[in-house]
Amino acid sequence: MEFLRVTGENLDREHICCALTGADAAGKKAWLADRFADGLVFCKGDARGKCFVEYLPGEKAWAPVEAEGLLWINCLWVSGQLAGQGNAGQLLERCEQDALDQGRGGLTILSADKKRPYLADPRFLTHMGFTEADRAGYFRLYWRPLDGAARPPRFRDCARSQRTDCEGLILYYTCQCPFAAKYAPLAERLAAARGVPLRALRLETMEQAQAAPSPFTAYGLFWRGGFVTHEIMSEKKLDKLLAELEKED
Repeated sequence: MEFLRVTGENLDREHICCALTGADAAGKKAWLADRFADGLVFCKGDARGKCFVEYLPGEKAWAPVEAEGLLWINCLWVSGQLAGQGNAGQLLERCEQDALDQGRGGLTILSADKKRPYLADPRFLTHMGFTEADRAGYFRLYWRPLDGAARPPRFRDCARSQRTDCEGLILYYTCQCPFAAKYAPLAERLAAARGVPLRALRLETMEQAQAAPSPFTAYGLFWRGGFVTHEIMSEKKLDKLLAELEKED
């Protein structure tokens, strides 16, 4: 498979393979356009389907991590008929070469205690030479050093407790993930219909994302100050969750 790098010059005409279509893709493309100046790279396979990697310098990560001198992988996603063909490994090789060319000490990515939606599979990462560097709740921070002097990444303190001072039901999200941008307004409407006030707070700057109360800034749902889930929920799943939360009252 050949790989294509999406840039500011071809962004308008290229399909973003993690994105939905039409208006749902616009927010993601706008987010990408604003990040290219920070060194963001979006590289995808030339076949139709989900096969891409998105990364940028650790200092510019939209996540509450300390990853100076490393490359932060926002997302590595290969699925469907494109999985199981070595494509994920080839994408990681491109990341590694880019890190070496930039003089960076390694790669780092967000994972979990087990395979969970929207997070890198820890078994795959281990197979590819990554090791665990830090943990916060069920989140795991993995890295693969390329330099013996490289410092391992760590979660910022704000993400360790996974608590927020906001009362009620709060959803933090970004346009980094097009699914989050689509389902956040739906979550507000669904919660309102059930009489459960929900505030959807979009993180609009890198600084806000780096100060977030959860490692996965694309989507983080909190109830009464405590973390509930990072999973981007459909209306059906969210309705079930809201019913469970209401039982706690």
